[in-house]
Amino acid sequence: MHWQSGTAQLLPRLIARRTRGPLFLTDRKAPAGTPTLDVCPETGRARLSYRRAEEIFEENTRLPTNPLASPGDIEDLDGWTLHRLRHSALTHDAEDGTSTPMLLARSRHASVRSLERYARPGVDSIARHVAEGDPAARRRR
Repeated sequence: MHWQSGTAQLLPRLIARRTRGPLFLTDRKAPAGTPTLDVCPETGRARLSYRRAEEIFEENTRLPTNPLASPGDIEDLDGWTLHRLRHSALTHDAEDGTSTPMLLARSRHASVRSLERYARPGVDSIARHVAEGDPAARRRR
C-alpha cells in the first residue's frame, strides 16, 4: 500500500502500538469461527467489512455533502460512498496529467476502457492543458 503524507501521519494514532492484526475493527468481539487473520489478537474484535465501512462513511458524510441542510434532516440525506471517493481521486489524478499506466495501476483496473468513467477532465483542466501546449505561450517563457 502507498499512503500520502497526511494519511501516513495519522496512521500511528490508528495503529496505537499494535504490531499485527487488522487495522479497521468492528465495535464488538469477533464471532466464533472467524478466521484468525480477521481477528485483532489484542482486542478480539473482527476486521471491519467493506460494507460496514461504506455505511459508516456514508453516514458521517451526510452533512458535509449537504452543507445547507440542518442536522435534523440527517436521516433523509445521502452522503458520499467509498466508491465515489475513489472515483474522485482518480478523476483528479487524470486531470493532473497522470499517465494511463499509472491510473490503471492505482485503480487496479485491467482495461483502459474501465478508466473512461474517471478520465473526464473538467473545463479548468482542459483550459490548462490547452494553455500549456500553446506555442505562443511557450515563446513568452
